[in-house]
Amino acid sequence: KIACGSHDGNLHWTEVLMREATRHMHGLSLHYYTLPHNWAKKGSATEFNEDEWFVTLKKAAVMDKIISDHAAIMNKYDPDKKVGLIVDEWGTWYDVEPGTNPGFLYQQNSLRDALVAGITLNIFNEHCDRVHMANLAQTINVLQSVALTDGARIVLTPTYHVFDLYQKHQGATLLSCQVGNAAVYTLGDQHMPQLNVSASKGKDGSVHVTLCNLDSHNAADVSLHLAGASAVTQVNGRVVTANAMNAYNTFEHGDAVQPMPLTGIAINSTQITVQIPPMSVAAVTCVVA
Repeated sequence: KIACGSHDGNLHWTEVLMREATRHMHGLSLHYYTLPHNWAKKGSATEFNEDEWFVTLKKAAVMDKIISDHAAIMNKYDPDKKVGLIVDEWGTWYDVEPGTNPGFLYQQNSLRDALVAGITLNIFNEHCDRVHMANLAQTINVLQSVALTDGARIVLTPTYHVFDLYQKHQGATLLSCQVGNAAVYTLGDQHMPQLNVSASKGKDGSVHVTLCNLDSHNAADVSLHLAGASAVTQVNGRVVTANAMNAYNTFEHGDAVQPMPLTGIAINSTQITVQIPPMSVAAVTCVVA
């Protein structure tokens, strides 16, 4: 039984439902969409500038506060965390593609959406004690989908490739991840952290780290220290990025945004150094001893 009571972070109904119906619920539904502008004029999926890039990623990161605020209320009425937070509608929402049926909500999917996906999935990982389930509202053709189709043709989106990178977190155990001396992404008088990170330990003992570099200009020099490990014996990584922030895949050119090997990784005992390219989502897997 899932109670649907919270849209765009509205806490009032969360309080009411948890107070009155906790014993009858298995989950509480939460919806949150990331819009560069507003509901009247959401903005283009592919024609945008750095200001719109910045505000979209900053709004995506708000998911952390939304979940934290809801979790605080849920913890009050459900300290054993039996009721799951179900984020069953999330993702970017832009104006429909020109020439398409407005009611179908068809939109393209760019590198910007890959970053939104990476940020959001990292946040879900960090709140896995409360977030029992989460899913994009639709998976094919609508809003932030993982694939676009046209008759018999299909193209995988940048969002798909981020989901592919994050597969290794499935069934793994969340690891505490502390970011020190983190750089800041600055645009005009606005600021936000350059990096967004999550880590887990797989059933085979390997450590998986997913990192988002939000900065559209500067690479991030990252040093990963795996506390508790005696040595790191092997590291490999992949990254999703492109030369342009609005790069996207089409039916004719389906590889404009796709995973590539993450190069330049160095190991020193239990410390790994790696450079994360600008505007990218990366996944690093460490085999530890």
